Amino acid sequence: MVSSKAAPFEVSAEAGNARDAAWLDDDGRPRRSGTVWTASAHIVTAVIGSGVLSLAWAIAQLGWAAGPAVMLLFAFVIYYTSTLLAECYRSGDPVAGKRSYTYMDAVRASLGGAKVRLCGAIQYANLFGVAIGYTIAASISMRAIKRADCFHNKGHKNPCRSSSNPYMILFGAAEVVFSQIPDFDQIWWLSIVAAVMSFTYSGIGLALGVMQTVANGGFKGSLTGVAIGDGVTSTQKVWRSLQAFGNIAFAYSYSIILIEIQDTIKAPPPSEATVMKKATMVSVATTTVFYMLCGCMGYAAFGDAAPDNLLTGFGFYEPFWLLDVANVAIVVHLVGAYQVFCQPIFAFVERWAAAAWPDSAFVSRELRVGPFALSVFRLTWRTAFVCLTTVAAMLLPFFGDVVGLLGAVSFWPLTVYFPIEMYVVQRGVRRGSTRWVCLQLLSAACLLVSVAAAGGSIADVIDALKVYRPFSG
Repeated sequence: MVSSKAAPFEVSAEAGNARDAAWLDDDGRPRRSGTVWTASAHIVTAVIGSGVLSLAWAIAQLGWAAGPAVMLLFAFVIYYTSTLLAECYRSGDPVAGKRSYTYMDAVRASLGGAKVRLCGAIQYANLFGVAIGYTIAASISMRAIKRADCFHNKGHKNPCRSSSNPYMILFGAAEVVFSQIPDFDQIWWLSIVAAVMSFTYSGIGLALGVMQTVANGGFKGSLTGVAIGDGVTSTQKVWRSLQAFGNIAFAYSYSIILIEIQDTIKAPPPSEATVMKKATMVSVATTTVFYMLCGCMGYAAFGDAAPDNLLTGFGFYEPFWLLDVANVAIVVHLVGAYQVFCQPIFAFVERWAAAAWPDSAFVSRELRVGPFALSVFRLTWRTAFVCLTTVAAMLLPFFGDVVGLLGAVSFWPLTVYFPIEMYVVQRGVRRGSTRWVCLQLLSAACLLVSVAAAGGSIADVIDALKVYRPFSG
């Protein structure tokens, strides 16, 4: 094992001050009480998000033959690598070894050195990208509410054009306020509301897909997906098919928070790894069934014309009020999800600042107002961060392309490479053994998929930028 001092990339909760040892776990923290069901719920809540809305488009690019198969393949890979990552929660002994509280802790305990810094850079870059993607998605949903009402009142042939920029600014303003909540402990209620909203809009999307399929009198689509011709070149077909891989990967991503979820599980027996593996199986199976239903029913409803966002691409026009409800749910969910994903970045910078200037009133002095903890530094830094992500979103308002790129870039390193490398070290897998070779082949294959998917997303972004004017909405 590699051991080293805590690096500034670390983001973890503070230990509790429980007085009675009976209420403490082996690491001195308050006794954990999580079970396989609570862990499963956390995973499902984290996974089912706005990425589900792009799955119909992804399946449309791949067709009935490859689309569902690719989704099942990603589900298997993510399940398997998640079980490997679960083995790395404790260093050494799976029951009594030292705990890791975050993904970064696990990488530090098993790999150390430059790989910790590399993991940190990828992790925080991915979180920054997610913040941009969520800003884009929220603005699209807000604009879709206005357009749905316009289509209802003026007819479907009316262009009902509007800019997304004002909605991005509005979303950014809301995030400036919520970002003043200091840490995860105070945003649990926001996470619960966000989780309810995610099931609400996903369920509405599924129901509308079923209704449209029934109205069509059968399933649309083909075995090979979008056909070449009618405005789609062979090159575009390839790039978009690769981008679809990234969209599916993004929809399944949760490895970055797996260790944090595992850290909520009560102490052995059974071991946390055993419980987490069961939770992973339950949650990935549940999510896959839900994703297959949403993605396949969306493709069945619209065929090759499936939009890249099922609820804002206006495959559906009526009932307009139900679309409004779904899009409001998306916006509310994304307000909470933005905070969940950005809190680690906020905490990292603020821990670094506190260590660098421990006596600075600018950094440390706080005024608490309800759930908010106001300090000059926090107000300045977090507001600047939200403004930066908002401006970046205004420069790149392409939901599908951004989703695919985020999924592609983060899939291999965070979901496959680091879990495999940590498992090899943790369990002493002999180099050159059959198991080692199989793990390396899996990693190499997933790297190729990530690179190809990233290439597809980048190509689509470039095509979109050719006709896009910055800040034009």
